[in-house]
Amino acid sequence: MIGISKLYCGQVEPSDALRYGRESGKMPSHLLQFSKDKKPVVVWNMTRRCNLKCVHCYAQAVDPEGNDEISTEQGKEIIRDLAQYGAPVMLFSGGEPLVRKDLVELAKFATEQGMRAVISTNGTLITKEKARELKEVGLSYVGISLDGMEEVHNKFRGVPNSFKKALEGIENCKAEGLKVGLRFTINKRNAPEVPKIFDLIKELEIPRICFYHLVYSGRGSELIKEDLDHAETRAMVDLIMDRTRQLFEEGHPKEVLTVDNHADGPYVWMRMLKEDPKRAAEVFELLQYNEGNNSGRGIGCISWDGTVHPDQFWRNKVFGNVLERPFSEIWDDPEIELLAKLKDKKQHVTGRCAQCRFLNICGGNFRARAESYYGDVWAPDPACFLTDEEIGIK
Repeated sequence: MIGISKLYCGQVEPSDALRYGRESGKMPSHLLQFSKDKKPVVVWNMTRRCNLKCVHCYAQAVDPEGNDEISTEQGKEIIRDLAQYGAPVMLFSGGEPLVRKDLVELAKFATEQGMRAVISTNGTLITKEKARELKEVGLSYVGISLDGMEEVHNKFRGVPNSFKKALEGIENCKAEGLKVGLRFTINKRNAPEVPKIFDLIKELEIPRICFYHLVYSGRGSELIKEDLDHAETRAMVDLIMDRTRQLFEEGHPKEVLTVDNHADGPYVWMRMLKEDPKRAAEVFELLQYNEGNNSGRGIGCISWDGTVHPDQFWRNKVFGNVLERPFSEIWDDPEIELLAKLKDKKQHVTGRCAQCRFLNICGGNFRARAESYYGDVWAPDPACFLTDEEIGIK
């Protein structure tokens, strides 16, 4: 996760993170990426059920009717263990988390345990009443997925009127004073929509947007040929930086982040070197705090059946099951070889990654993408768009 507005527009200084000792338990949510202990933000795909049929769904979601494999009480035991372990954030995802009738109850339990509770949703089920309930239990944030404007979004989501219902969900959250933002997964089909999305967040006064690079997994693996090429990715990152800056200059500052390609960090720094060398030094320090990709360390995933994965995309790697053993025990088990290596993966990456001068601020990028493309967990991430010259390879 690279905070474009934080880094490029100066929303955060190194001193902001140092003020809290860079301890995740003390830091506000917007600074967690700069923590030093990297206690895991845990994504719980609490259901596989969903009311939409998105083409890029990493969870390969199923019909919204049915039962879930983890009960409410089992969910509370999972949350209790995570809270005691020190995990700062419980991210409820799916499928579509709002198809579970106990979502509000579980979110409330998480906040009562001292965790920040957030949800990742398609937004179509957030009625006025549901938004009020979520606000009342102390939910920190609602991330609503959009894939473009109405025509494009509805095609991606596979259900008519998904766009209008998502916008209604956004407005219902805003009306209750519930922080809401957008999630946008970039690919060739919707890249031209990005400028329109910037217009939308300005028009609707949406405070936050995360632009996700495509990760090849789930149904997303079928879109591998629709990922942007390296030149297109560079142009997209430049566009995101330019439009973010424009919003700040127009008096409409937004929190803008890119996610799932940590080559973005060095790229932002190199651009800052040309535009503002003094700020570039601060950006480089913040990127070192960030440490790049943290799959298996600063982020973890629990599936709908209780299986534990290094992140929400890498489901073919299973470390255990929380219905059999607490997450905290699984996560710290040195006998799980891959998990142990992921906690210090800079020693294990190969090829360009091993030689890259930015390894300490990129962290080797996405191992799931490397394995999907090369069949090798430790191979270079094919989505890295930095040149050999830029990364210091002659």
